Amino acid sequence: MTATEVIQADILVVGGGLNGLPLAIALSSAGLEVVVLEREDPANVVEGHFDGRVSAIAHASRNLFKSIGVWAHVPEAEPMLDIRITDGPSRFFLHYDHKQLGDEPFGHMVENRHMRMALQARAAEIETLTLLAPATYRTIEREADGVTAELADGRVVTARLVVAADGRQSPLRQMAGIKTVGWSYDQSGIVCTVAHEYPHNGVAQERFLNPGPFAILPMSGNRSSLVWTEQTDMAAKIMQLDDTDFQAQMASRFGDFLGKLEVVGPRWSYPLALHQSDTYISERLALIGDAAHGMHPIAGQGLNLGLRDVAALAEVVVDTARLGQDIGSQNMLNHYQRWRRFDSLALLAITDGLNKLFVTDVPPVRFARDLGLAAVNKMPRLKGFFMEHARGTVGELPRLLEGKPL
Repeated sequence: MTATEVIQADILVVGGGLNGLPLAIALSSAGLEVVVLEREDPANVVEGHFDGRVSAIAHASRNLFKSIGVWAHVPEAEPMLDIRITDGPSRFFLHYDHKQLGDEPFGHMVENRHMRMALQARAAEIETLTLLAPATYRTIEREADGVTAELADGRVVTARLVVAADGRQSPLRQMAGIKTVGWSYDQSGIVCTVAHEYPHNGVAQERFLNPGPFAILPMSGNRSSLVWTEQTDMAAKIMQLDDTDFQAQMASRFGDFLGKLEVVGPRWSYPLALHQSDTYISERLALIGDAAHGMHPIAGQGLNLGLRDVAALAEVVVDTARLGQDIGSQNMLNHYQRWRRFDSLALLAITDGLNKLFVTDVPPVRFARDLGLAAVNKMPRLKGFFMEHARGTVGELPRLLEGKPL
């Protein structure tokens, strides 16, 4: 009879995506033993295969990736130098210029496959990080003195803390009995990449149209990532169109300021909703990213909000370990929750309010919106605050988001 293989670790991270793997890299780079369980086979992230998915990496999030050694592996990233916000056909607008804050851009657009490849490359360099992929678990038991996970292949992982980075539906969160509150927006996001004739010059466009925001985000070459919000029933009809009709619908909203347009790569659609977990912690369990919260993409901050969780949790865990204390203790978990929950609630409320404000087509409200955009554009200090918010540099920042080591 073969003995069961037992893998001992300090932290078990369930989910090796764009939140889970950065957390594992940050913790293991600081000397902790980390095991990551990821359902997807890393071989599926194939060089040269563009699937159309792109992420906006805010300035502070890029600081995190630089600090943990990931950014050096990113093969391609397009800076967002300016942001232009408009309300439908109105002549009023809000313009953010990165030069008003210094030399650094507001952020970068990175293809998800490139981000995942960079994370995997960095993870492979760290001896104290074990990435088990593809891998799933049968059970995860959390007790007062630690965590025990039985994997589907019979192996066992023991740890002091388990982190749920397993997405919006988070089976680990559900197993812990943590409930969520939230609602659907009756909107869907249509995502695709558009090649265009003229250069975008690093300008990100956020247009508020009647069904919802229409974001045009700069990518490398003469390409832009499009995040197009429609009511759910209309989005379903648009997604069913053939390539020619889909492109015609897209171009009618996009405009001709970048010349001839062509949709390249796949198109995606997903329902838009808000959710917030009742708590981000339980016994020897911490939630990060979509497992903890989900928001409307109106500000393009969904991934960045999760990376703020990553930076905060990594700092609290590492500081606890350096004091020789239990990294899965309730005190450590309470510290993490106090740090992150208010910030998350505030951003969820802001994006929810903005979406409701800009989908309202009542003339007095539309007029007030236009005056608001024009006023902020003429108020340097208030405008500066909003620009810092776009960079992800507002609030009490963990060290990694400031570009400092743990």
